Amino acid sequence: MPKNSKVTQREHSSEHVTESVADLLALEEPVDYKQSVLNVAGEAGKQKAADEELDAEDRPAWNSKLQYILAQIGFSVGLGNIWRFPYLCQKNGGGAYLVPYLVLLIIIGIPLFFLELAVGQRIRRGSIGVWHYVCPRLGGIGFSSCIVCLFVGLYYNVIIGWSIFYFFKSFQYPLPWSECPVVRNGTVTVVEAECEKSSATTYFWYREALDISNSISESGGLNWKMTLCLLVAWSIVGMAVVKGIQSSGKVMYFSSLFPYVVLACFLVRGLLLRGAIDGILHMFTPKECREDPGVPQH
Repeated sequence: MPKNSKVTQREHSSEHVTESVADLLALEEPVDYKQSVLNVAGEAGKQKAADEELDAEDRPAWNSKLQYILAQIGFSVGLGNIWRFPYLCQKNGGGAYLVPYLVLLIIIGIPLFFLELAVGQRIRRGSIGVWHYVCPRLGGIGFSSCIVCLFVGLYYNVIIGWSIFYFFKSFQYPLPWSECPVVRNGTVTVVEAECEKSSATTYFWYREALDISNSISESGGLNWKMTLCLLVAWSIVGMAVVKGIQSSGKVMYFSSLFPYVVLACFLVRGLLLRGAIDGILHMFTPKECREDPGVPQH
């Protein structure tokens, strides 16, 4: 080998000799692959994924699984399910109405509901983001769901306002809806004619609570008592959701469980009334059998 070769010079040199490829690579300056031209597209994708992950981390989360389950129960079961379902069941055929209802619930209702919850938990998005993630053409389902929630919130708060009005009126004795009001005409005392023709509860509802006008063409002015009750109802809702799920999650322990406690008390008390069992059997009796004079009526 020539004496002036690089290998010979390195052997006679006092510098450290690299013994492996790993040592050679260790002596090289690190290459910034992120700034290279070949990695521009990949870096943009990674940055987008990192931003989405950061947004997901900033999104509030439930404190526990129990709060999440109670929130879904409170969202799924409302006043309409509890108050109107028995009425609709009896109106549309009694027990026969439950057959198509359960079939559609199992085939369509529960799978779609579970799909929205599962995808929403995975990507940590709301109803609009979930359906847009599943398929962009299904994004309208999310918007429709939000609009329905808006309408439900509007009329539920009206019902809560009515309940608050009755709550404050219930502190009076005797109750204002227990008897018809008395009108004094000079020395003569007579019962309100409109109340006498209907009932005390009906008169109180239409004239005291709603203060309705005589016809739809008359506005009747502002019912300030019911307006204040509606303002109180919206204030309660605002305080419950002022901090998002951090505050509403704590409210779910009461709002989701208390209605079932009240319904259980009503159920036990109602079953003890005379004729309660006959009423339940009447609801599950087909309409044709009820109208048949040959079938004994309960």
